[in-house]
Parts: sequence; C-alpha cells; structure tokens
Amino acid sequence: MKIVFFVHCFFPDHFYGTETYTLGLASHYRSWGHDVAVVSAVFQGEPKQEALINRYDVQGIPVISIDKNQIPHSRVKETYYQVEMKEVLEEVLNELKPDIVHVTHLINHTSVLLEVTGKLNIPTYATFTDFFGFCFNNKLEAADGSLCAGPSPSRSNCLACYLKEAAQGGYADGWMKKAAVPAMANVLAKGIIATRKVGLLKNEQLNGLAEDLIQRPDTLNYLYNTYYKGAVAPTAFLEKAYSSNNVKTPMHKIWFGIDIDRRPKPIRPKNHIPVIAFIGQIAPHKGTDLLIDAFKRLPKNKAILKIFGPTNQSATYMQQLYEMSTGVEGIEFMGTFEQSKMADIFADIDLFVIPSRWYENSPLVLLNSLATHTPVVVSDVEGMTEFLTEGVNGYSFQRGNATDLYHKLLKILESPENLTNLSLTTNYERTTEVMAKETFAIY
Repeated sequence: MKIVFFVHCFFPDHFYGTETYTLGLASHYRSWGHDVAVVSAVFQGEPKQEALINRYDVQGIPVISIDKNQIPHSRVKETYYQVEMKEVLEEVLNELKPDIVHVTHLINHTSVLLEVTGKLNIPTYATFTDFFGFCFNNKLEAADGSLCAGPSPSRSNCLACYLKEAAQGGYADGWMKKAAVPAMANVLAKGIIATRKVGLLKNEQLNGLAEDLIQRPDTLNYLYNTYYKGAVAPTAFLEKAYSSNNVKTPMHKIWFGIDIDRRPKPIRPKNHIPVIAFIGQIAPHKGTDLLIDAFKRLPKNKAILKIFGPTNQSATYMQQLYEMSTGVEGIEFMGTFEQSKMADIFADIDLFVIPSRWYENSPLVLLNSLATHTPVVVSDVEGMTEFLTEGVNGYSFQRGNATDLYHKLLKILESPENLTNLSLTTNYERTTEVMAKETFAIY
C-alpha cells in the first residue's frame, strides 16, 4: 500500500511533536513494507527554496517540500482555504498516486487539500494534533488568556483573538492598536461584528477580515465532515473538543507512543541537589515565566532549574525571563539539544514541569518524561492530566497560578525521598510501534 503523509513542516528544520509523530508513523509503515512519502512545506517568510517543489530524504523516506513563499497568503482566508494551492497539490498527488492520504497538519497545504483528495478519490484520514479544525489560534486560548470552548455563534471571540495578536505583534494600524489590551480586543471585536451585521461597516479590508474569521469554522467543518474518512484523537479531551464543535468525522482515541531508553533513574548521591527542568518552546503560552516565578520563591539551594529551548523564538519574552532570573542562583538557560540526547537529558532531571497556559494536547515531551521515570508537575488542563495519577507520577497545579506551582514544588522537595519514590512509580510503556499498528488499522 502507498501512504502519503501531509504535514505543515518537517525535518530537518522542524523537529517538534507533530513532525516527530509523522516520522514515527512513516518509519514503521515503511519497515512493514509499505511505500510511504511525506509532503511538507516551507512557511511563508522562511528562507526560499530553489524551486516551488523540492525533494529530499529523511531516514530513507522521500519528502516533497512546497515553498509557500511562492504561493503566499494575503488574507486570513488563505491560511485555512487557499484556492491557489489546488493545482500544486493535485500535481503532487498525481505524481505520488497514493492509496491513502494521512494528514497530520493542514497548515500551509490548507483545507483545499481535502477537496483535491476528494476529486481524486483518495481515502483521506487525519490526526488532530491541535485545534486547527475550529480554532483560529490553534490553542483554544481566548483573547483575555482564559481557556476557550471554541468559536462563539457570532465569532466575535475569534475576531478578538486576531485583533489582539495583530496589535501585540506590531502589525495593527490606528485604533486597532488598542486591541493589545485584551479587554479592548473583545470590545472592538463585538463592535465590528455588530456594525457589520446592520450593514454599517464601510471599511472593506476590515469587512473582509471579519468575513474570513466568521466563515472559517463553517468552511473547515464542512470539509472535514465531507472528506475525512476517519481521524486519530490522541486524547479524550481533544476528541471531545472536536465533537463539541460539530466535527462528525469518526474518531479513534490512540495515545501517542514513545521510543526512548527506559532505564531506571541513576542513584543520586546523598548531597544531591534536585534538578527541575523545562523543555520546549520558550513562548508566553508555554508559561516558562510561571516556573521561574515559582522557583524564585523556593529556599536557596533547594533545587536547580534548567530551561531547555530555543532562546530566539521571542526576543521580548526572553528578555523578560532573563530579567526575572537576574540575581537568582540556580537558574540555567541550556538552549536546545539533539533529539538523540533526550534520554540522557532526562536521566539528569529529577522533576519535569510543564506550566502551559493553553490546552496542551498530549505533548510528546510529557510522555518522554513519564517513560524515563521522571515525575511531572503540569498545568491542570485535560490534555495533560489524562496521563497523570496524582501522587503516583506527579502532580498538577492551577493553570496560570505561580503561587500554586510554588506550593506544589515545595511540597515535593520537602524530602529527598519524595522524588525517589515518585520516580519508582512513574512510567509510560506505550511505543510508537503499538501506536502505528493501531493507526494503520483505522484505514
């Protein structure tokens, strides 16, 4: 059988959760004798490729990369439905002639891919790795920072998210700059929607923006329900979120698998200072500042905090973190590391913290932590607490609450035996091969 995966970006330049998941499935399918390929893309704004369509291999798997700089989007609609992508996607699929298409992310390809696979009568499946199918910012995070259930009937909450992002990102003009304040983003969004509804919104560009955001959930909902034969939901929460937002695609809850050295934790010396760690993107929605805030309140020499992640993702946010850490002993910014070093990195970590402000959805780094017997402290959002047994493999804290996080850390660090005992009851046995077999069975 020939299976082609479509993913928004891929190795070697992109190597986070969705890319790793896609590579895992493709590698196992290939080892079972199936013909596999990956179709990826270069984001608009990244360095240009030599041609529109470029080819290379990753671990023996052929990859086709489409340069979106050459088919750029100019409005919001084109980030989720870009007619100009149809021709190139049809060309690629006619070349590859797959029996199955499996989509692990639609960004860059956009939902016109589903119309193309439908036209070519190719059965198409998906893995819902985030909330792209119904949420503008993919994170289910409202403009005011609260957790969101999905688009409101008027879509004003989606417009508020856009206005806030535009204002805080520095690409808003005039009065729209006021949307940098979350409360104002909501007020302005509701005003625009109401004015548009009675036909008084005369700004053509703003009218188009509102239309694109209003139509987004309905467009994706129709295409998902029409063309997807089935989908993988890696958590019960994500399955529920898609169902609650009218996605009727048959969904199969299949937890992600992890391939990593599962050796026991090394025995710590008697005078060992526990190592607390964060690994991931360093961005506001990941809550790294909350962890630093909580760590600063711990008694001196109670622990060491190591922060792993790219320091160039947000210059403003990194500056904030550096300023928070000034004069505080025990905080180290470690940068990034190769995926092959994951087990060695976790061997030195005593407690792993994921302080995210948004609905994380089964982050692979969480599963890596559990698989290496590293207890965790995570925000109390369902996409992570599904894997948590309080007091057995870790604890949760109130999302966004640095004080609650501090109290949880202090409780765990009260006695050296706490971390040792937690590590003995922390595990995650599921492998990528098991995950791949269950995924293949849905086709």
